[in-house]
Parts: sequence; structure tokens; C-alpha cells
Amino acid sequence: MYFKHFGLKAQPFQLTPDIGFLFMSEAHTRAKAYMDYTVWNREGFVVITGEIGCGKTTLIQKVLSELDENVVVAKIFQTQLDEVEFLQAMLVDFGFNPFNAKKVELLDMLNTFLLEQFVQGRQIVLIVDDAHNLSTKVLEEIRMLAGLETRKEKILHVILVGQPQLNEILDHPDMEQLIQRVKLRYDIPPMSEQELSQYILFRLSTAGAADRMLFLPQTFPIIYKYAGGTPRLINTLCDAALTCAYADNLPRVTAKVVEAAASELQWPSYSERVDKRRQKMARGPVDDRLKDVLSEQSRSLATIAEQVGKLEELLPVLASIGTSLAAIEIHLRNQFEHKDVDRRAELAAAQPRERRQKDG
Repeated sequence: MYFKHFGLKAQPFQLTPDIGFLFMSEAHTRAKAYMDYTVWNREGFVVITGEIGCGKTTLIQKVLSELDENVVVAKIFQTQLDEVEFLQAMLVDFGFNPFNAKKVELLDMLNTFLLEQFVQGRQIVLIVDDAHNLSTKVLEEIRMLAGLETRKEKILHVILVGQPQLNEILDHPDMEQLIQRVKLRYDIPPMSEQELSQYILFRLSTAGAADRMLFLPQTFPIIYKYAGGTPRLINTLCDAALTCAYADNLPRVTAKVVEAAASELQWPSYSERVDKRRQKMARGPVDDRLKDVLSEQSRSLATIAEQVGKLEELLPVLASIGTSLAAIEIHLRNQFEHKDVDRRAELAAAQPRERRQKDG
């Protein structure tokens, strides 16, 4: 919308991951180096974490774009899966159709494939994005797969990428066996205010901006105030600021425009945003457990209610059956009583005959 107005050739602050716009800050450079090290040095396992919107997925795309045909990769971006579904997702990415196979067959297919690729001299890599959503059972499957090795080197290299909660999961005592296999761990910190200004200038330049002063210097502290050092938040605020400046027919983005954009987005300051998130995370585990318990109890109550409802539907039938049984019981009793009376009458009639025969 504002491309022509500001002399841009592309959208500088799009939210879709685009490696062409990836700004390699010091932290991103380090994280990528760890990923590359894991792929090319057969070191097995690396864990990269970072807050929402820090550029983790774009980093993964960058790593993937630089791999050659000797690297075979399974990329898992949907992580709310059970262990069978996870194994199926891996095999699908490796080119299989595993949906009719049982778990034992899936593991056999996967292990056979990994060994075949290794013998052919290929690197095999598993990259999991949003790994903080993985269940403990799936993490255990990954640990077992990562344990596949020769006498000298690992066969499968694993890169787990996720939000900081992933560290909390891995640090749990139950994850001790998995964490011992992790060679490298790195948490991507937010960019500094200086890096923020470099980030904005880099993206503007990549988008073809001829005016390096499109965002005036005094805007950077204001952007940092609301977006911190998180790329996704910076992109959102900068795009809104450009839209506001365009709407007001301004040639550049000023501090006042940034404030107006933040106001229209209804954003608090970044520090307030972080405080709210910390408070939520502090009570999150308890709330989540309580929510799980309540959800399970609700499901149980719903099942009981359904069964009771079915019984209620059967009440008229049961009442009818009860009435029928009572009638049958009365009928049988009457039959028995009639037979008993008849038998007594027969016995009484037979006694005089027996006496007459005896006297004669």
C-alpha cells in the first residue's frame, strides 16, 4: 500500500519467515553456528530456545537452504502429536507412506532407513520446531532414535527448537537420560537497542529503501520501548508506523508517529508485556494441572451422565418387564396351587377305594 510513497520495492516488515530478510544478530549467528555444528560434525543433539517471535523458524529455514543433497532431513513443524503420529510424520518426510503400520513396524522402517542412508554416506537430520509442545513420550522416542550410533559417531542428528518452556521440560529429573545426549544448548536473547536500529535499517535496505532516514533516529528508543528486542513485535510496530505515516502523507516516520501506531495497536510497554507473561507463567503450571484435572473429571462426569441417561431411557422398558415378570409369577403360582388342589382331591378319592379293596 505504501511502497510507492516511501520508494520501497518490497514489504520490509512482513511477518512471514523470509531468509532474505533474516538479520543475523550476534545471537542468531551463534544459534545458527550450533545448528550447523550439529549437522556437519555428527554430534547428535542441539537444543535452541527463544521467546515467541525471536526468529527461530526463520533460522531453521536458513539452515535448510544451505544443505546439499547429501543431507537427508525430516522437518517436523506440527508437534502436538502422540509418539505413533510423530514417527509417522518423520517417515512421511523421508518419503514413506506409513499410515497403515503399527508402532513396531514404524520403528523398524525408520531404523532400517537411517542405517541405509548412513551406509551411503549421507547425513540424516531431524529438525523439530515448536518442540516445547512435544509430550514426554515423544521426547523419549527421540532419545531412543538419537541413541542409534556406530562405534565412532551418531547416525541421526537432532535439532530441537522451541520456546523457553522447552528448557524447563528438559531440566525435569525424568528427562535426565535425554539431556545427557544434548551436546549444545543455546537460548536466543532479545536484541539490544543498538541491534534494533541495525535490524530496522537492514530490512529497509533489503526492501529497496533509498532513504536511510525513513525512520528518524529518535524513533528507535520508542520502538524499543514497545517492542523490546523481539523481531516479530518490531515488524508489527514498524509496519503500523509506516501505515500511519502514509495515511498522514508524511515523508518519514517520526517518534510521534510511532507513539500513535503503538496506541492504535493498544500495546503496553514491552516491560509491562514481559511482567504479565511472567505472572502468567508463574501460575501456569498449577493452573494447567488444575485445568487438566478438571477436564478429566468433566469427561468422567459426562460419561456417567450419558450412562445414566441411557438407563433413564430404559426405565419404561424395565418397568414393563417387571410387570410381565410379576404376572408370570402370579400365573405360575396359580397353576401350582390348582395342581396342588387337584392332587389332594385325587388322594382323597383314592383312599375309600383302597379301604374297600382291603375289606373285600
